[in-house]
Amino acid sequence: MNGLRVIPTRQAGRERFYVRHPDGRSLAWYDREAARVNLLRQDHEEDVLQALGPYLTGPVSVGPPPVPTPVELARLSLHPDDDLAPNRPGEALLIALDRDPDPARLLRPDPRRRGLTAEQTVGEALDRMDGAGWRTLHSVPLPGGDRIHHLLIGPGGLYAVHSRYAHKQRVTVTDPHVTLGHRRPEPLLRLVRACADRACHALTAEVRPVLVLAGASRVDVAAAPREVRVLTDADVPGLARQGGVLKPADVEALYAMARDRNTWTRV
Repeated sequence: MNGLRVIPTRQAGRERFYVRHPDGRSLAWYDREAARVNLLRQDHEEDVLQALGPYLTGPVSVGPPPVPTPVELARLSLHPDDDLAPNRPGEALLIALDRDPDPARLLRPDPRRRGLTAEQTVGEALDRMDGAGWRTLHSVPLPGGDRIHHLLIGPGGLYAVHSRYAHKQRVTVTDPHVTLGHRRPEPLLRLVRACADRACHALTAEVRPVLVLAGASRVDVAAAPREVRVLTDADVPGLARQGGVLKPADVEALYAMARDRNTWTRV
């Protein structure tokens, strides 16, 4: 058969290559990370493998798609309006800025845009950990208008990550206060711990609080804060080296639970 099309895609950090018939029907997809070609039509195996030849990076297994696990079935049944997985870093701020640009703020820097820059910087760094077995959710809404900026789930456990804009500023941390440059100290670590505590309650699992100071030129910590890890955005990839806490099946089960908006309505 001639004319099969291969369409490369990237979904949640995973590379997939879909093979389609000239009439638009899907015949198979190649999951590069899993090294597997999933055939939807067994009678086209030879043609599919020939079309995928330039994209294969090594030996692959070939067969029908695997049977969905209970976690996958639960995810498939989740209503799109309740699924938090599509949230972009800074989703809540993006929506707020779109609804209310507030022209009056044009005379001075809009703090929402600085917050958005921080969340996007940190969120993109967290999303790059997906290939190492980590899952990330952004802008997780909490009752009362609060939210968890980023929820990281992976082999090293669960982390509630709070982003703060600190571009080219010296930051001093004296638990529970954080001082950015010459500004007044604010009890930011209390907020970071509170968000992690609420996530613990919602997911019935230990969630560790993390504060990431995006763009900070220097961070001085008087004494190690209780429970909270204080990082810069350059330190974020180091979280991927943590392991030995959760198995892959546990990661997926917690991620499926956390991405459901209804999980967070009573915390």
